[in-house]
Amino acid sequence: MSCKFSTFLFFIVTSAGLFLLSSCSILLDTDGLMQRSHKKARVISVPAGSLEYHEIAPYRGLHPSLIERPSDPFPYPIRIGETGPVEPLYAGPLTYPFLCQSEESKLGQPLVDNHQQAGVAVYAIDEQGEKTDQLMGYSMDCSIPTRAYYYYNRKGTRKFYPLEEADEDIARIVINGEEVDFIVRLELGTINRFIYSIAALKGPNGTLHTPDKSRWNGRLAYHFKGGVGIGRKQGRNEPKTVLNDRYDQLAAGYAVAFSSGNKTSNHFNIWLAEDTARRVKHQFVSLYGEPLYTVGIGASGGAIQQYLLGQNSKGIIDAAIPQYSFPDMVTQLIYALDCDLTEYYFDITDRENRMWENWENRMLVQGLSAHSVKENRYANIYRLAMLMNGYWPSAPSGASECAMEWRGPAQIALNPRFYHHYNRYSDNLVKNTHWSHWEDLKEFYGVNKAGFARSFWDNVGVQYGLQALRNGEIDAEQFLQLNSRVGGWKNQQDMEPARFWIYGGDSKLTDFSMWSHHNMKLDDQQGYQPARRTEGDLLAIEAAYRAGLVFVGRIDIPVIDIRHYLDGEVNMHHSFASLTTRQRMIEEKGNADNQVIWVADKAFDPTVQAFQVMDSWMLALLNDPPKTVAEAKPASAEDTCFDKNGSMIAKGGSVWDGEWNNKSAGKCTESLPHYRTTRQVAGGSISGDVFKCQLQSVEAAMENGVYGKASMTPYQNRLKRIFPSGVCDYTKPGAGRPEDLFASNKKALPVSPENL
Repeated sequence: MSCKFSTFLFFIVTSAGLFLLSSCSILLDTDGLMQRSHKKARVISVPAGSLEYHEIAPYRGLHPSLIERPSDPFPYPIRIGETGPVEPLYAGPLTYPFLCQSEESKLGQPLVDNHQQAGVAVYAIDEQGEKTDQLMGYSMDCSIPTRAYYYYNRKGTRKFYPLEEADEDIARIVINGEEVDFIVRLELGTINRFIYSIAALKGPNGTLHTPDKSRWNGRLAYHFKGGVGIGRKQGRNEPKTVLNDRYDQLAAGYAVAFSSGNKTSNHFNIWLAEDTARRVKHQFVSLYGEPLYTVGIGASGGAIQQYLLGQNSKGIIDAAIPQYSFPDMVTQLIYALDCDLTEYYFDITDRENRMWENWENRMLVQGLSAHSVKENRYANIYRLAMLMNGYWPSAPSGASECAMEWRGPAQIALNPRFYHHYNRYSDNLVKNTHWSHWEDLKEFYGVNKAGFARSFWDNVGVQYGLQALRNGEIDAEQFLQLNSRVGGWKNQQDMEPARFWIYGGDSKLTDFSMWSHHNMKLDDQQGYQPARRTEGDLLAIEAAYRAGLVFVGRIDIPVIDIRHYLDGEVNMHHSFASLTTRQRMIEEKGNADNQVIWVADKAFDPTVQAFQVMDSWMLALLNDPPKTVAEAKPASAEDTCFDKNGSMIAKGGSVWDGEWNNKSAGKCTESLPHYRTTRQVAGGSISGDVFKCQLQSVEAAMENGVYGKASMTPYQNRLKRIFPSGVCDYTKPGAGRPEDLFASNKKALPVSPENL
């Protein structure tokens, strides 16, 4: 795309010049980005058979917490110049296409592993270190030789630089009572096709080939990172990234390990994340020895990995410091995929209703934060979307978490024909690859007869805005119209390529849709026939539980859950997610004594303090083995909220009490109130783990007081037309969760094809 407009577009310029001039700059910038991206490595083709789609049964094996992991036959340590293992140990087969990103990580081209055009092209290097036009072969598995470097911290900064560039600017730190230069040994290589890094302080007698661990404090911090990804790429891991991210821990003597396979912007396969982390830790131990303990650290998707690894496995992390946490990825999709359905309803379907111009009113249906005074960074795109749908391109008067935060991630996870990195793959691969979260984990969810992965997403019986109706904030007519017309998402096999901004690969401006409404199940535009809802696959729901993709609360390691308070900033990292994990722990094991929740004003970062408290907790646990995790918890490990200066607002066991646990609001809840989700304001609980609700008839719902004081008797027939199968009964557990998930008669078994 460019700014060479047709006659039609010229008319738009003369009618709304400021609007399109701004949009033109966006398109030019994006076009430039696309052109630059084409200079990067592109996946040309894949090994034979990689894109054949066959029916696959959903996972029915044991929960991963009941499966023994095999010993790793790979000969560690991986020496400098050698390459690490490619095939995962137990996380299933390799998938293709797979994009190599070692060049973007400033680590050079990957090694040639084939001459059949599978993967990315690899070229000869000239004397100046630049690529030539001489084709050497192709790389489909992205291996690079292991290498190690020394980096120093520059005095007065939190940044690191190659030691050979150092002068008198090397910072000094105190280790074991001795002041020493702040220099680290950094190792990088590939394991399971992902780029790993291991960092620890340089000892006085070590070499790059044989590290000296004398300045290591014996503790390992395993770094996890976030984002939304659906597989198909190696991910970036530049040498200095982990050093800058974990500056404070390195300065305190911790060793740090990380892999791009533990960054969820690359994938959400928790088995692969675990397999990779286990092997990276194996490499670390082979170089430095067993750590006293390993503590996880990382935000968002990095927090998800800690909760799931703590639940599903042993031997990777002994403690967790999740930041900006969610309990898992899959249950976030339950409400995230409601977002564009409701945004389209507000923006287009019910556009004449001025109620939705007050963006705070959208919270009545979405639960998530929305504000009329917030600047919408997608204002020009919003104008364009209005124009392409036949409306005057007015600017949005506010912003919501749904529109600002979940629009892109939800579409990435949902649509098998959409991928925002499409320009990194050949046109043939873009067309013939099934993208989406479901497809990346099809070995668990299963594949239907049409060749598409099964999806668990469901909104049958969901009464959007129910709490607002009960509270008298919307009337019966508004409630009925909303639920009649909001609709659902099409089945996977029926979806079309996304027209999501210009990142869907479709250059037709007239096809533009920021809501992807062409993939929605909508009504007849007159409202005569209710829009159909989406039926989730019960077998896919069951598989998500059995495969350990859902955090159900069974975790017994020390957890200090920390976050900044961002709820008022239409940020997806809302504070109630920490309470969601707590509620699931309580429901699963009767308490959450091993979890501490800290929330701070965004001006104060409590991470360093969390490491100090966690160290006291772990030392108490290790020094007195008979103690339980709860008994070892130090007095400083309490639920707490902090102000912008880092001063405590309140602490104690009741500070986060509130409506979520049917108690009076605690002091932290009062100071830092939280929002809710679409499913909570539709009657669900803060647990947020009902993929598909059990249904009750409309008559039963009325008898059971579901509508509160709202008189719905005159509308009974309309309700039955909208909900012919019934409405959600949130007093019952969600459908699809297996009752025998952790059955006592099931014993831990070794990994085998039958158990996988």
